[in-house]
This record gives sequence, structure tokens and C-alpha cells, in this order.
Amino acid sequence: MADKPRRSQKSYGKIDRDGFIHRSWIKATGLPEHVFDGRPIIGIANTWSELVTCQVHLRELAGFVKRGVWEAGGVPIEFPAMSLPETQMRPTAMLFRNLLAMEVEESIRANPIDGVVLLGGCDKTTPGLLMGAASVDLPAIFVSSGPMLNGKFRGQDIGSGTDVWRFSEEVRAGDMSLADFMAAESGMSRSAGTCNTMGTASTMSAIVEALGMSLPHNSALPAVDARRRVLAHVTGNRIVQMVKDDVKPSDILTRAAFENAILMHAAIGGSTNAVVHLLALAGRVGVALDLHDFDEIAREVPLLVNLMPSGKYLMEDLCYAGGIPAVMAEMGELFRREAVTVSGKTQGELCADAKVWNREVIGTVAAPVGPSSGVWVLKGNLCPDGAILKPSAATPELLTHRGKAVVFEDIEDYHARIDDPDLPADATSILVLKGCGPKGYPGMPEVGNMALPRKLLEAGVRDMVRISDARMSGTAYGTVILHVAPESEAGGPLALVQTGDEIEFDGPNRKLELLVDAAELGRRRTAWEAARQPSKYDRGWYRLYIDTVMQADKGVDLDFLVGKSTADVTRESH
Repeated sequence: MADKPRRSQKSYGKIDRDGFIHRSWIKATGLPEHVFDGRPIIGIANTWSELVTCQVHLRELAGFVKRGVWEAGGVPIEFPAMSLPETQMRPTAMLFRNLLAMEVEESIRANPIDGVVLLGGCDKTTPGLLMGAASVDLPAIFVSSGPMLNGKFRGQDIGSGTDVWRFSEEVRAGDMSLADFMAAESGMSRSAGTCNTMGTASTMSAIVEALGMSLPHNSALPAVDARRRVLAHVTGNRIVQMVKDDVKPSDILTRAAFENAILMHAAIGGSTNAVVHLLALAGRVGVALDLHDFDEIAREVPLLVNLMPSGKYLMEDLCYAGGIPAVMAEMGELFRREAVTVSGKTQGELCADAKVWNREVIGTVAAPVGPSSGVWVLKGNLCPDGAILKPSAATPELLTHRGKAVVFEDIEDYHARIDDPDLPADATSILVLKGCGPKGYPGMPEVGNMALPRKLLEAGVRDMVRISDARMSGTAYGTVILHVAPESEAGGPLALVQTGDEIEFDGPNRKLELLVDAAELGRRRTAWEAARQPSKYDRGWYRLYIDTVMQADKGVDLDFLVGKSTADVTRESH
């Protein structure tokens, strides 16, 4: 198709005072006169930061994107975007996902660029970048930072996060020495890159491929693999052509793309965090998606990928086994193969020649790694708007369970009492944590996989049913019910649970019930309302977030950010 007038020319193509100002100041960065002849101006939104191992190498990777842009006849201009280090930010990186999305949206719209390459990889960085770019809807393509190398400890592969949780419980149970625990620390993270398990970072990069927003093999190529540099280069090539063809996120992010994302999420045993991110992204582009889609659509495909925490291998192994294109190929006609991608090809075309090189890592639909996985979406009087559980990470015997609640009113109460020898808990108890939802923490932290009481660990207990309005790390495991909506801070029934209450969990039938009669719950609600205290957060981002954030079943986006904006800017700056 013929090139359409460039958006960037509204700034750089004007022969007047405003054009003089726009060109003169950007020329000072080293750009020569001839690059303002109407060729595409490509922004590179880079979340590089020395605070986050996931993205510490993105400055170098951006250089390879630039090579590709120049080669294809575009002009690359790199700009910073907020970095969200999952392991460093407090109180939780999730508090700032929407802030990153706002920053990216406004940076793309406000600046004279024609398309954008998104560089990121950590848990909340990927959805934040996607949400921002999708909202403004200029041509966009993603390059993930890639997973770190497999962890190594005393001759064994160890996985980011997954083995942290396991080793920590073994120390508390007296089965592992503190010295051995500390010795594993350096071997777990051996290179730049994201977590090497199927945590949220790896899940979201796989979902980027499934959505069609990156070139093939974006997810599994290790961060330090030279082929990721090549991928960055050819992505730079591709974004220039996307601008010429006017291929926008709205052309890619269709209902079929989101269905593919859910299918991929189930096939890889992906992180529960992907649920809130996909719901938020769908809300930005106007695709009808709800919580129950994750349960219904995921039933179509079994668990195909044998990675921690739902299996034994790591992302480096998935790469060598064939990567995400091989997983797509194994799904066959279950995958929405007609969905278009940023490559210019359909998903079916991209995976037509993909091969599986290691059947220990990638199974088949006929001989899968495990049964239908994904997430279970629960309903009942304890979660009127839903709650979720990852069955592939749970203990099968606990997927139907009835027990008495041991309640922690907030995270401080939990930390103060969990190892109390007099805690009224046994192996049949259900641990309930309140005050950790989007408004309550604030930010909905990854604390839902509560460590078990020390006295029970010492007695050999390794899993219990746990319920909260929080999230959990995608690297974690256990029979953990998450994202209870409405959250306790918003007045959901979770706020009314008391220690000793009976709770019935029926996973196969997707039920979660608090076995307390309605009259008693009414009395408790009256008392709860009377005892409410005003929020201690009264300014800045915290205040805006608490006042406008939606619940987990709506993606935890801010209510005023739902829906698309526009790339148009009609007024000059001078």
C-alpha cells in the first residue's frame, strides 16, 4: 500500500517557526538534516534499569533494534519508560503497572513518532507497556528481555522463585540448613534476564507471542543468547514496514488473539497474574473478555509444557525444545490459527514448520504433561465476583476441602502470629488473609501463597488451602485461592470471615462458600461498617490509585483508563 502522510511530519516537516524548533533541538542529539525527509520516526520505549536484573541489558538490546530500524529506512529514537522491578519495589510493583501504562501512552502520543518498539520483560513491565501502546494505537511491536540462564546449585537445576519458596519452607521445617539456603542464592540468578521458571515474566512474554504482538521465539530465547540480538534487529526492520502498512495494535488484539492468549496460558501452566493483565488489556482495546472466559476456553487444551512450578524444567530448556511456536503447533486446530500477527503472517503460518525437539519438555495433546490446566474461576458467597486457583500448582487431595478458617486481618497480623505455637490451626484448617487487595494493601501484592505455620511444617504438612484477596508469584505453588472479589477493603464478604468459621471449597464444581448464615453476616457487616477507619493514604499516586482502581475481576485497571484514546494532538507547544 502507498505510504500515508507521516505523523512525525506534523512536527519535523513544517517549514516555519515551529518546524525550526522541533528540528533544531532534536538535531542536537546528532541527527543529520537528511533524515527529516519523511522517513518513519520510530520510538523505542526502553524500561532499562540497573535496579532490575530482567532489564539491565536492554540498553544493549536497544542498539540492535536501532540497527534494524536504520537498515529498513527509519529513524530510531530511544526514550525511557518506568521500570518496575518485581523483586525490589515496595509495597508491590503491581501498584505501579497502571502508572507505567499512563506514562507510555502519554509519551507515545505527545512525541512526534510514527511507531514504537516496546522493550521490557519483568512481571508488570510487559502488561504496562502493552496497555499504554494499545491505548494510543500507533503501530507497536514487542521485544521481551528474555529469560536468564538456568539456575545451578550443587549439580542440580534450580528455578527462580519456585525453589526459593521450597528451600525457605525446608529451612523453617528444619530440613535444610540456613548455610545451604544462603549458598543457593548466587546460583539461582546467573545472568541478566527474567525469571527462568514459568513465572509471570515468562508467562507474559509467551502471551505476547500468542497475542501476535511480537515476532516468533520472542519468549524463550535466553536474554544472553546472540539470537535475541538478531530478533531485536529484525524487529527494528519490521516496525518500519508496520508503519508504512499502518498495522496497529487494534488490528492484532482481536477476540481471537485473546482466546489464543488464554489457550497458551493453559498450555504453559502460566502465572495467575496473567488473568488481571489480560482483562486490563482487553478493557483498553474494547474486546469483550471476562473472568469466566479463562476457565471455559482453557478447558480446550491440556498442560503441554513441563516447566516449574507446574513441572521440572526451565525456560532455557523450553527454548531448546522448540519454544512457543512448537507449543502452538502442538495445539493444532485448538489454536486460533487464522489470527494475524505483527509479522504480517497468521499464527498458523508462523508455526506451520515448528518442531518439538524434546518431548520431556513439550508434550502432545494426546499425551500431555498434565490435564487441562489454566485457572479455575470460583464463585460463591465468599467471592460473589469471582476468585481464581491454579490447579496445576495445587495438591490434588485439597481441591475439594472443608475446614475451619484461621483469619489474619492484614499482613502484619499474619507475620506476627503465623509461627505462634498457640495458633489455632491444624492440617485441615484454611488460612484466610484479608486487606491485600488492590485498595487494601494498596496494589494487590504477591502474598497470597502464605508460608505455613511452623508447627505444621515441623509436623510434615507441606500444603494447606489458603484464601486471600491478594495475588501470588507466578513462580509459586500450593492450593492457593486468589483474587477474591470484591476485596475485603471494598466491603467484600471476605471482610466478614472470622476464625472458626467453616469454609467449603469445591474446586471441580467451582464453588467457594462461607458456611455462616445470612443474619449473622448482616450483623457482622453492620459492625464492620461502624469500625472502618479512613485511609492513611491521602496524596499522590497512592490516593489516585485507591480512589479509582477497579477490582480483580475487572483487571485492576483505573476506571478512567478503560477504552482507547487517540494518537491525535492538535495543539502546538510554542
